[in-house]
Amino acid sequence: MYTDMEPAPARRVVRRRARGQSVPDSEHFPSEPPVTSGADRLAVLRRIEYLLAGLLILFFFWSISLAKVVVLPIMLGFLIALTLSPLVRFLDRLGLPTGVAAVGVILTLGLSSAFGLYMLTGPASALVETLPDIRQAAETKLYDLQIKIRQVQEAEQEMTNLTKGAPDSDQETILVDDPGVVEGAISSLAGTGTALAIAMILAMFLLASGDMFQRKLIQSFDRFGDKKTALKISHDIERQVSRYLGAITVINAALGLAVGLAMHALGLPYAYVWGVAAFALNYLPYLGAMAGCAAVAGVSLITYDTVGAALLPPLAYFILTSVEGQMVTPVLVGRHLSLNAAAVFIAVIFWAWLWGIFGALMAVPFLVTLKVFCDHIPALAFIGRFLSGEDPPPVETD
Repeated sequence: MYTDMEPAPARRVVRRRARGQSVPDSEHFPSEPPVTSGADRLAVLRRIEYLLAGLLILFFFWSISLAKVVVLPIMLGFLIALTLSPLVRFLDRLGLPTGVAAVGVILTLGLSSAFGLYMLTGPASALVETLPDIRQAAETKLYDLQIKIRQVQEAEQEMTNLTKGAPDSDQETILVDDPGVVEGAISSLAGTGTALAIAMILAMFLLASGDMFQRKLIQSFDRFGDKKTALKISHDIERQVSRYLGAITVINAALGLAVGLAMHALGLPYAYVWGVAAFALNYLPYLGAMAGCAAVAGVSLITYDTVGAALLPPLAYFILTSVEGQMVTPVLVGRHLSLNAAAVFIAVIFWAWLWGIFGALMAVPFLVTLKVFCDHIPALAFIGRFLSGEDPPPVETD
């Protein structure tokens, strides 16, 4: 006889037997709750850690997307400082004080950039003034295509009227006055100029401080091994980023000169403007070459009378950028910096979506920084191997 102190399952078995009901064997000895082992708990905790890490990464990118106005000039200033730090150290070894060298380098860069932009204002304004003529020429050459498109639109409108009935003549039409292209461009240029000014000032302070931040970074660690690793990571990031940006700048300058000369030889208007555009756009891996080739193709289409002549400028642009991207840059940069082409393309697309054109410009330096971190941290070594290019072939031994 079970008492009230017996477990509830046992009391249910007694009551069902008293009523003459059958009791399954599984209820005579109810199973005990499963016992969770320490390995199972550890696996659950590990999955929770991965989930929290993923949420933290998403929150991080969401935060920097919202803080673009503040974070973007800071990151751009660090990149400028990393690029110019070897030059400042060289001037320091020549006897010039670090602060004076930093101010001189930043002022030289800023004034030369401003002078270059001022020299381009004349051709740019002339190109803007010819936009109506270019549009009229494009409409004339694409007249047949416009007629066909208009016929398709009219047929679609007729089908819509037959389906929904004739449009109401008393229906009011509301026109929304959108902001003009010029106003939007001026606003964008103002924001870009402000970000560049802040980045240049920050880069000047970083260059003038010398290796102060590296010393503070090393002092923040207690163990000698951690100090050594932090110093090596800092040196590798500075060396690889500055070497990449410096080499790319020289390569882009040569490409811009070649594009300008080719466009001038082919008779395309404003050849030097296309050279400067090729120099600036080539900082965007893959996307810059495609954008420049499309722009040259659009202008050449309305400049030349025959299709064969109109195809020559974009073809020349495509050949020059292909030679630069597939032969020159891998030879000059690939010896010191090997990155996976797919990883570079994904990084450019992601940062362009997150921060626009400046994000695309800084995608490769960000990727270089991430790779250096992963190469020096054993737990993240697999990410560094994924970001690397093709491994060298194994050396055969007898």
